[in-house]
Amino acid sequence: MKLGTVIYRGAHRLAAPLDAETVDLLPDLMGISAQNMLSLTENWSIAGENVKDAVGPAEPVPINEGQRAPPIPQPMKIACIALNNGANKDRIIKGPNHPAGFIKPSSSLVRHGQPIRLRTASGRAHPEPDLAIIIGTGGAGISVGGAYDHVFGYTTINDLTAPLMRAEDTFHDRAIHPKESNPFEIEYLNSWVSYPGRYKRTDTFEPIGPWIATRNTVSDQHDLIVRRSHRDKVVPEDSTAKLAFEVSDVVNFKSSYMTLEMGDIILMDTALKKAGSDGLAVQDVDLTSLGGPIEVTISGIGTLANPVEVRT
Repeated sequence: MKLGTVIYRGAHRLAAPLDAETVDLLPDLMGISAQNMLSLTENWSIAGENVKDAVGPAEPVPINEGQRAPPIPQPMKIACIALNNGANKDRIIKGPNHPAGFIKPSSSLVRHGQPIRLRTASGRAHPEPDLAIIIGTGGAGISVGGAYDHVFGYTTINDLTAPLMRAEDTFHDRAIHPKESNPFEIEYLNSWVSYPGRYKRTDTFEPIGPWIATRNTVSDQHDLIVRRSHRDKVVPEDSTAKLAFEVSDVVNFKSSYMTLEMGDIILMDTALKKAGSDGLAVQDVDLTSLGGPIEVTISGIGTLANPVEVRT
């Protein structure tokens, strides 16, 4: 089933879509507040059947764009896996043999239909369509075999990148290291350091939703079509079968050094393949100069659409 969060009478409410214009508002179930998606993700194993039974006889209401919210409005963290598409192997000169990445703040999230806000001074900004994991039961040191027991579901994300800001925030320095010949002495080594600050973590750089597809409704998370459309032109379309590290690998590695918590969001990385001989790559669509709207569709999960506002 699909679940999300809407704003109803000034408060967040858990909801299930009935159609494009109507949702069921879910009641409090088994001590789980109908306003708390985080609690539902953690207790899905015991509350899931009750939620399924509640959909239909619950409280159907019409929904409009102003009443939508990110499906998880304030996750503990958003962990992003970098360069995880198999197409990257030809352009990676040197890199880790594990799923490396970075963290984004919840303030970067915007809901389906909410504008992506860009500034001309920030330079080019391109969208990157991602499959995202929603963590249910948290944990540390999670095994590969037990990884899916900690997955609540999947959602759609459009991960914005502004390369100019990355270049502006990169340090070229002489890093201090202990000498190999004598660890009590130091030496200076040429180094380039770039932190995922503004170019990834800016407000509105993480559109999400509109719904979470629970784990049991996605038959194969590594056989999903990921499609991004800019002004009705597909750029690009690819498959989650191309991911270098699978969901279980990512959950296992991430939990080996940081505790995963209920409602955490993990991005699996972007679709890279061009859409046909005249198709564009993700980097070709500069939303700062071209504007929107921009859509990301993942088969079986849903379509995320956002307009674009550009300011000086």
